[in-house]
Amino acid sequence: MHAFLQQSSVLDEHLYNYVVVAISLILFGIAFIVVERFMKGKDPKVKTVNQLNWGHAIAIGLFQLLAAVFPGASRSGSTIVGSIAIGIKREAAAKFTFFLAIPVMLGASLLKILKYDGSVTGHEIGLLLVGMVTAFGVSLLIINRLMAFIKKHSFTVFGWYRIALGVIVLILGAAGVIGGGLIQGAA
Repeated sequence: MHAFLQQSSVLDEHLYNYVVVAISLILFGIAFIVVERFMKGKDPKVKTVNQLNWGHAIAIGLFQLLAAVFPGASRSGSTIVGSIAIGIKREAAAKFTFFLAIPVMLGASLLKILKYDGSVTGHEIGLLLVGMVTAFGVSLLIINRLMAFIKKHSFTVFGWYRIALGVIVLILGAAGVIGGGLIQGAA
């Protein structure tokens, strides 16, 4: 476990900067647009979450792994765009992604606690739990609206949003407003 946490710190040190985040935002924005255009007019093979099989779950998990490695990739974004790309209906992809969030968020929180060698106070754990419960409650409220939106619209607008945000992050980073200016260690 200690080796994993050290590897995680190395990834954090080298990948968590504004350039990587901006590039991930832009690339996944392009992916949303390309996948939506490619799938337009095609009948998805999988229409409901109940039709997903182990192969789909493994593929979606691999797409989710991209977000674990590349900051700015978005866990939900990578699983949704990956799901649509392998023939899963937009609504089923979004619903399954939200189901996946529960164990992922719990696991991520546990890893962060372990990263601090368990030196987390009861108060901090209480704050974490309140934050998790609040995030879960808000997510439930938002999911219904998102599901209604994606029944009528594609994720293309989300792709353009990600591209615009990536460009803004690059501009703000280059201007020194975020991320300490240029990539750390560069001239």
